[in-house]
Amino acid sequence: MIARRRGAMTGGMPPGRSRGRLADEVYDTLLGQLMSLRIEPGSRVTIDVLARELGVSQTPIRDALNRMEAEGLVVRVPHAGYRIPPQITRQRFEDMLELRLLLEPAAARRSAERASSKQVAGLRRLLEEMAELEGGTGPMAYGAFGLRDAAFHDLVALSAENQVIREALARLHTHVHLFRLHHDTQVTHLAMAEHEEVLAAIAARDPDAAAYAMRRHILRSGERFRRLFDEAKGADGMAVEA
Repeated sequence: MIARRRGAMTGGMPPGRSRGRLADEVYDTLLGQLMSLRIEPGSRVTIDVLARELGVSQTPIRDALNRMEAEGLVVRVPHAGYRIPPQITRQRFEDMLELRLLLEPAAARRSAERASSKQVAGLRRLLEEMAELEGGTGPMAYGAFGLRDAAFHDLVALSAENQVIREALARLHTHVHLFRLHHDTQVTHLAMAEHEEVLAAIAARDPDAAAYAMRRHILRSGERFRRLFDEAKGADGMAVEA
């Protein structure tokens, strides 16, 4: 419950906390549940149930769900609340990968040129947090890793000082969709080494190396997740034959 984790709430809205801030906290909580598969693809989500579960009023729940709807993370069902969309299709995955290859190497290049020392330290701190989660088992650990993975890529885009690129990548929510595909500890291990290469190039103020490291990371990530699609397709085929 948000109320228990972040302080007691009397009468819904806690003293000294704005509606927007509380909605952000609810959004973060729901996103974490989505990443960890506590909220499964295809399941129904209702405002009143979430309000009781999280210990807040319906207003921040509604604000958070409206934001998630705009980002394609939930779908509004008339007179029935919201529903979590199914896993992404292979074609949408390929489309997202193509767009990432256009945007993220450019962002990494600019980050190497423009990132502040504070932002570089922030990237390093995120990698340290991911290292602590690396090898964890279960959907919660994997989801927590995925959220920090997303934060790492977002901070690279932020430090590039190109808001259009950052907004475009945020709307994709690539990591949310990909990390919902499968819980594979090998994915976290391999991603860690690639992230470290990106950070090393940014910290060294080497734009070419940063762009190259990011492009290689995205390509290798694409190869890993393609295998997950292939494995899922093979499993479906065996189920039909059985």
